[in-house]
Amino acid sequence: MLELAFNPQSVHRILVVKLRHQGDVLLSSPVFKTLKNRLPHAEIDALVYSDTREMLTEHPSVSMVHTIDREWKHLGIFGQVSAEWNLVTTLRRRRYDIVFHLTEHPRGAWLTRILSPKISVAPRAEMGKAGMSEGRNSGWWRASFTHTFPLPRTTFRHTVEQNLDALRRLGIHPTEEEKRLVLVPGTAAETRVDALMATHGVERKRFIHMHPTSRWFFKTWPPEKFAELILQLGRQGDRVVLTAAPSADEREMVAAIKTHLKAPVVDLTGSLSLKELAALTARARAFVGVDSAPMHIAAAMQTPTIAMFGPSGEKHWGPWGVKFRVVASTRSEHSCRPCGNDGCGGSKVSDCLVTLPVKQVHDAVNELLAG
Repeated sequence: MLELAFNPQSVHRILVVKLRHQGDVLLSSPVFKTLKNRLPHAEIDALVYSDTREMLTEHPSVSMVHTIDREWKHLGIFGQVSAEWNLVTTLRRRRYDIVFHLTEHPRGAWLTRILSPKISVAPRAEMGKAGMSEGRNSGWWRASFTHTFPLPRTTFRHTVEQNLDALRRLGIHPTEEEKRLVLVPGTAAETRVDALMATHGVERKRFIHMHPTSRWFFKTWPPEKFAELILQLGRQGDRVVLTAAPSADEREMVAAIKTHLKAPVVDLTGSLSLKELAALTARARAFVGVDSAPMHIAAAMQTPTIAMFGPSGEKHWGPWGVKFRVVASTRSEHSCRPCGNDGCGGSKVSDCLVTLPVKQVHDAVNELLAG
């Protein structure tokens, strides 16, 4: 047995902080499972943004989900201070023995100093050319935690593995089974999705779930190409169910796709919660989409996943723990990808994505379904 950096019996409560977007929070779910497996007597809490909490609610290893509302900043100085103070008070009452801060968000460092756990772990903020790291003094950052761990410098490492590196730093090495994503839709979501499917005459495992949008449109494929893919899938007998977020830009994109179609398609845009989206994709034969939270949700639900990647890197963000195909430009076509930029030249349009041929995506769908 590998030596731990702490006495397990002295640990009663753990806080895991992940202040990022929905997909990022879901990719942290194996951390909770691994900790609970190794420390079954401990209570393990999460601190996330309020709009991401559904990624962890009903997770069997999570005791409490604390949240920060991004809208607090609009409450005025007194309202924001009150909200922040209530959060800190709640967290201090929990008396955490260990805090895992899984990003380089400065709030995590301040909170860790306030909470004063026996052990605290965070990624290492490396020194920049001016002795700073993203505006933070590296010495101050490292002094905020008892343990830090390095992030890859010359290669890509999947986000799931990077999250788990925080545990490895303390001697907890996850098994392959523990690395699987965990997302529980819940009874209410399951029931509503079953009712929606019955209303639209959609049968379980007899449709393809397509989520063409992302909150960042430089990660998306053109509407006319999504429409052509739907037409080709329809010709071979595959039914498609469309989903997207309720925002105006995502609704507009789905509407643009539908203008190119010759027959109605089941469109659930804006009508599903994150839990309901998970329940829907769990019933699908396959998922087709781009680098987005719904792609990670499909992977968590073990739905075969076809994902289109452009400026973001599939080695860092690709579908995890599921049968999948990544569709992307080859190195010879776009040697610059993954660049991490918001479109070519900051234009919000990524050539490496918009030039992807429909045939390449269609072939990937058929290959995955045949496998």
